Amino acid sequence: MSKAFIKEPDSDDEEEFGAPAIPAGVKNYMTPQGHQRMKDEFLQLMDVERPEVVNIVHWAASNGDRSENGDYIYGKKRLREIDRRIRFLTKRLDLAEVFDPRIHHGYEQIYFGATVTYENQHGEMHTVTIVGVDEFDPLQGKISWISPVARALIKARVDDTVTLRTPGGIEELTILEVNYPA
Repeated sequence: MSKAFIKEPDSDDEEEFGAPAIPAGVKNYMTPQGHQRMKDEFLQLMDVERPEVVNIVHWAASNGDRSENGDYIYGKKRLREIDRRIRFLTKRLDLAEVFDPRIHHGYEQIYFGATVTYENQHGEMHTVTIVGVDEFDPLQGKISWISPVARALIKARVDDTVTLRTPGGIEELTILEVNYPA
């Protein structure tokens, strides 16, 4: 089959990996741990996975007819996926601004890297850590610094009440505790 009939998805790397876009003109703030995880993934892909897949594709190509060679077809597809992820990681690491939240240790005001416990108007308590765009994990209580909740919390202090605008209406959040890593 000719490559003219194969359609590659026209997706942006950021959308494909579930990462929100970084606002224009803004740095990609990251914690040292998040930056290290991205560098480790990049190095794993470049030094281990990509060379392995290249060897498999090379071996499969040497077997002759490539049109029905599953190892070759799958290997080329996997190689494109790896290259796409490498491009994404390269872009994000180039924009990275590593910020160590430990410099705010002992502060009561909320900045990037803070772990904040707050209570909403329904009496529900939540604990979140404000992290970089590429580090967020809501199930682990890590929210991106560009998220609406983080934007409402930033620069507030313990015992402050902040307003959060949600699609369901306006919520009042009371800051109970602010911690930074030691």
